[in-house]
Amino acid sequence: MKFSRLALSAMIASACVSGTAFGQTNRTAPRYAPATYYSYYDEGKDAGAASPSDTTAAAAAATTPATSTACCDKDACDLGSGCNSGGCDSLCGGGGLIGGGLLGGGLFDSRCCIGEPWKLAPCPIAGFNIGGWTNVGYHAYANNFSFNTYPRNVQLQQQWFFAERKANGADGLGIGGRIDYLYGTDAPDTQAFGLTTPNWDNTWDNGAQYGHAIPQVYGEVAMGDLSVKLGKFFTIIGNEVVAATGNFFYSRQFTFYNAEPFTHTGALTTYKADDNLELYNGYVTGWDSGFRDNGDAYLGGFKYGLNDNWSAVFSTVQGRFGEANAPIARERGGLQSFILTGKLTDKLTYISQTDVLYTQNQNEVTARNTFGNINYLIYQINDCWAFGQRFEWFNISGTNFLTQGTLQNADVYNYTAGLNYRASANLLFRPECRWVWDKEGVGFNEEKHRWSQAALGGDMIFTF
Repeated sequence: MKFSRLALSAMIASACVSGTAFGQTNRTAPRYAPATYYSYYDEGKDAGAASPSDTTAAAAAATTPATSTACCDKDACDLGSGCNSGGCDSLCGGGGLIGGGLLGGGLFDSRCCIGEPWKLAPCPIAGFNIGGWTNVGYHAYANNFSFNTYPRNVQLQQQWFFAERKANGADGLGIGGRIDYLYGTDAPDTQAFGLTTPNWDNTWDNGAQYGHAIPQVYGEVAMGDLSVKLGKFFTIIGNEVVAATGNFFYSRQFTFYNAEPFTHTGALTTYKADDNLELYNGYVTGWDSGFRDNGDAYLGGFKYGLNDNWSAVFSTVQGRFGEANAPIARERGGLQSFILTGKLTDKLTYISQTDVLYTQNQNEVTARNTFGNINYLIYQINDCWAFGQRFEWFNISGTNFLTQGTLQNADVYNYTAGLNYRASANLLFRPECRWVWDKEGVGFNEEKHRWSQAALGGDMIFTF
């Protein structure tokens, strides 16, 4: 039963908490810097900041603690500056493209320098910030029904460029907008595939694995604490995102890929009610389509700061999700997502996500009933190194879902352990090992076995 399985998931998460916390002895270390995998909703804290669904290279750079950027200042050449014993003569050297994270502050050394970020365009061009990233990855086995389906090949997964002008309503009416362009093996999974007929970018493929996509193009207007986004934008549903810079792990959840939208076209408002509460409301034309009608649905939710260390996010989409997305034509229903994020210690962060999706197709037959429960533990060793664990239970029922005919309470489990090594403010490495248990043999591992499969993988992200 679902309640007993949820209890099992909670027990595993508790065991992970106990094991990680047991190894932690320094509880007075610098506070864990908020990372992009849950700053999805934190970017809107300041007036004129990006909307809750954007994940950018700038957001990734913002996770760098302020002490790191100045640790090798010419006026701070002493052993107490936070650099290694070499002071400003260390490999930190003021930052640039490559820092001294590995040698200038090892895995278990609290002193770590990553320098200042290098930017392709340090100043706005015509009022727009220009940036992006290059993401190159490798994985030993294909992650079926997810990203990373081109195994045993070093591949360009995301060559991403964006231009963004943030709508700042602090002093009256503010106007902004954003456009994103993506090329790589992740692009075909990011196109407007909600309509099977040629639409927007869903035919922009380059061979069997590579392609192009324009996942976002929107305008935004802000005044005071209210902003309105109009166009095609990333969803506010869930914890993980399409952009490589927005996730701790190289691989993705099954819940993210199979039970959540990636993009919407429509309108979304963000209202900062007070210092602790943000409200989201919008109307969208279905899921994952370009500028064509593919349904109509309500998109909304809220973020609430429970205290200085804990926050809760609820988001939902209700209505018609897709009119012509075979084999689930005329799908309609609802999706609820709840995320709880908090600090267990100064260095240990816990994230819990629960998604419930229920839909019917044109024949009023269950199209997708899914339940996803995902728990994360992120331990920030120092500014350069972090260790993470993720455990996911994904339960599926449906007809013609995943091209498997009728499924009834099929269970898939996913445990991932990985490191983040930030060699500099621009360069991040994410090695991981991922185990998948597919009890019913639905096909979530490469060989479509009913037993487990372990896969090594990892990537490099260079932001600019």
